[in-house]
Amino acid sequence: MSILSTDKHEQFRQKVRDFAEKEVKPLAAKLDEDETFSVDLTQKMGQAGLFGIDLPTEYGGQGLDTLSYIIAVEELARIDGSQAATMAAHNSLGVAPIYNFGTIEQREKYLPSLTSGDGLWAFGLTEVTAGSDAQGVQSVAEENGDHWLVNGTKRYITNGSNELMKGVTVLAVTSDDNGKKRFSTIMVDRDSEGFETKRMLGKLMWRASDTAELKFNNIKVPKGNLLGKKDKGLGQMLKTLDSGRLSIAAMGLGLAQGAFEMAMDYSKKREQFGQAISQYQVISFKLADMALKLELARNTLYNACALKDAGKPYGKEAAMAKLYCSDIAKEVADEAVQIFSGQGLLKSSAIERFYRDQRILQIGEGTSEILRIVINKHLGLV
Repeated sequence: MSILSTDKHEQFRQKVRDFAEKEVKPLAAKLDEDETFSVDLTQKMGQAGLFGIDLPTEYGGQGLDTLSYIIAVEELARIDGSQAATMAAHNSLGVAPIYNFGTIEQREKYLPSLTSGDGLWAFGLTEVTAGSDAQGVQSVAEENGDHWLVNGTKRYITNGSNELMKGVTVLAVTSDDNGKKRFSTIMVDRDSEGFETKRMLGKLMWRASDTAELKFNNIKVPKGNLLGKKDKGLGQMLKTLDSGRLSIAAMGLGLAQGAFEMAMDYSKKREQFGQAISQYQVISFKLADMALKLELARNTLYNACALKDAGKPYGKEAAMAKLYCSDIAKEVADEAVQIFSGQGLLKSSAIERFYRDQRILQIGEGTSEILRIVINKHLGLV
């Protein structure tokens, strides 16, 4: 337990942990093997109150703080990265922008169904030409009478093709003055004519989560679906990513915690030369280093959450938390496999899945390289 979390936080942690152990753990390996997105399990997450945790109750949320939400992501990731990804992307990238930048009418129209488990919402940034360079977006939304005309393609979009997906918030070019592009975020409903979606399969990691390519072919979108003000979409996206980095950090922390616990348990059961391998200094020191990294990562992440909840700037701390938690996820998972030795290389061992799932954490929502640039900017070095 961190000094930054309260008894209420820890009670909430136990509630989510119980859900993850009971509902997610028995299915995780099979869903991963088959690359199956589980509609039933996703709906159960919504029914358990895991969607909209930090949203007001008037929109179907739980009215809790950022740390509570982060603890929930952490506890799901402790068991399965795929389900944690589904939940985190929906909350941080799908629901949060609608609440943070939407009108009361937009909130009332979309949020209740997105906090109940009846639907999922996606966020469309990444394209062939846009990722780390968000300004490389080429999707276009043109004003045409009482609607927008949206064209373009997005890829690597989490929650972008499953049957629960109700729509996507698209970052698109809405002004172009002699090559100086300005962007807006526009909500595009799934049932819009000209909306195409295709699931992307064959992933190394998060195989049970839904990753998709989206195509927009002359989609007519009502003017009222503009999120916030025209040409202010880039700023909205950057604020969304600051918050989203906390959830990716939580995924790294939770994965590392799960890998550490598996390694600890295995080291006590596995015997060599007449005693448990945990009794050998070379193994016990590995476990001590893992515990140290987990403690540092948890305090770094929870501190960023505390700053956000206090209304203070937290962009630097979010970048640091995401960078460090993704790094320790890699290190702890790798050492855990080493402790498992040959057993850790088999599909029948959960640690093999954890080893694969950690790899995206250094890429998604800001690569480790970009995060160092972000931190340097906060330090006045760039």
